[in-house]
Amino acid sequence: MGEAIERFFGSLPARAPAVLRGPTRGRLQVDLTTGNRTEHWYLEVAPGAVRVTREQLPADAVFTISAELFEELATGRQAGMAAVLRNEATFSGNVMLFLVFRRFFPDPPGVRDPRETAREHVRRSG
Repeated sequence: MGEAIERFFGSLPARAPAVLRGPTRGRLQVDLTTGNRTEHWYLEVAPGAVRVTREQLPADAVFTISAELFEELATGRQAGMAAVLRNEATFSGNVMLFLVFRRFFPDPPGVRDPRETAREHVRRSG
């Protein structure tokens, strides 16, 4: 696996309190494929926390994607939902786990949350 993927999964527990604010709970299996090889990552998601493991565990949902495309998601060069809609990635099981998981992916370079832009505008004019 690429270094960006390792860093991405390694960063999830520290970032979880800011990202996982809702009541969603469950286990997400992320399958990263390279040719005929698949690497599995398991995320135990709870409000404000995520535990990342490589230990094979039963999952409530499975997200399958090529390792190459996942690295693009992890670095903000692609969007998770767009990859699923283009059928370049598949998802099965509890859809809420995928919707929560995609919040961990960074925005593409140069993209800003419109709410933050509006807040800055209010601060400058107020």
